[in-house]
Amino acid sequence: MGKLGTQELLIILCIALLIFGPKKLPQLGKAIGKTIGNFKRSSAKAEAEPMEEEQAEA
Repeated sequence: MGKLGTQELLIILCIALLIFGPKKLPQLGKAIGKTIGNFKRSSAKAEAEPMEEEQAEA
């Protein structure tokens, strides 16, 4: 399975517009952005913690 192309993204966007409506899409996008940002921060923090523990033990 390859990457999504322009046509696929447009189809997904149209379906989302039909399901959620034009007023809810910006709120939905903002919520998804915050979720992705929190996930990235948490994963970066989880990766940094073992390194800090190893440095403290040495």
